[in-house]
Amino acid sequence: MFKNLIANSKNLSYKMSQEATTLLIPGPVRLSPHVQSALSIQSLSHTSPEFVTIYQRVLQNTRRLFKADVKKGLPIVLAGSGTLGFDLVGANLVSPKDEIYVISTGFFSDEFAECLNGYGANITTSRGPVGDIPDLNLIKKTLQENKFKLVVMTQVDTSTGVLNDVESICKLVRDVSPDSLIVVDGVCSIGCETLEFDKWGVDFCLTASQKAIGAPPGLSIAMISERALETALDNKASVKPFFSSLIKWSPILKGFEEGRASYFATPPVQLINSLDVALDEILEQDGGLDKRVQTHEEKSNWFKSKITNELGLELVSQYPQNDVSAHGLTAIYVNNPPQVISSMKSKGFVIAGGLYKGIASKYIRIGHMGYSVCNSDAEDIVKCYAALKSTLQE
Repeated sequence: MFKNLIANSKNLSYKMSQEATTLLIPGPVRLSPHVQSALSIQSLSHTSPEFVTIYQRVLQNTRRLFKADVKKGLPIVLAGSGTLGFDLVGANLVSPKDEIYVISTGFFSDEFAECLNGYGANITTSRGPVGDIPDLNLIKKTLQENKFKLVVMTQVDTSTGVLNDVESICKLVRDVSPDSLIVVDGVCSIGCETLEFDKWGVDFCLTASQKAIGAPPGLSIAMISERALETALDNKASVKPFFSSLIKWSPILKGFEEGRASYFATPPVQLINSLDVALDEILEQDGGLDKRVQTHEEKSNWFKSKITNELGLELVSQYPQNDVSAHGLTAIYVNNPPQVISSMKSKGFVIAGGLYKGIASKYIRIGHMGYSVCNSDAEDIVKCYAALKSTLQE
């Protein structure tokens, strides 16, 4: 009985601490009540007709999320974090000595490069100044002077809040190096930024469940084009992956998308059920995905304008002089970031510190994605701004 009392006390304390704070880091994000409820279902058999229907709908809606063709290529939803997407690229599209071009805008671009280097690739990197994107003329020159198997970029680097010009880079690659496969890290962009998988000619785009999509952490989500999938299925690397092998997963995912129970590894049924609800909230509510992206842009622009114009602070991403600021988070230079983060928590807001080398100790990051932005009753961003203003005046 005494142990039960202790356990109940701990649970109550945890619940109260959760209710007293609003999570505004750049992922995981605050969940909508419906998504949260979807986590609480009893376990289903992963081969039952009920789960097959859920997984089928999730895979079909994943295509819609990326604006990809309803039949070509393959949607991917697996247990794992966004970083698993790095390994999916490395394990299936990279062979030793392949030439890979990484267009870096921060910490996570460099992490992607490190991952692919681990698969034996030769990495060429271009990067712009901190807070900006590489010059398109530099990218064009690099493409003209080399033959790359993959061109890799991060649409939004969560470490800097920089929004890359993926559309323009994709056009450059198609014009200058059409045989190169285009790979996009969309972990912090899908659901809050515009990405046109088919229209822009993307071959592989990875994301994760816990940011602008508005689901819990734990799902690695991606879309792969037909030609990239052919490359993956023809992988002749001497060391074969197992869990991350698309040779293994391709027939399984195709089976589920067509409504057939298939098995390779047990999927996380509750997480996929919650993703099903989150995707429905994105795609089926008034205005759908485009409206959701617009809402993120409007709230982000309001917040950044307040930060720079009213508080006189500088953003890590060059704003407003260049259009390179992401709409799902804001990275802000402040004095004494640990003190600001602590003060914000005492006011009920959990925010994040810096990550990028050389400036990590100089800035904070505030996430504004998903439910906190799209629920008109939440007012999380307005309240967060008021708390930040108060903190900086202390």
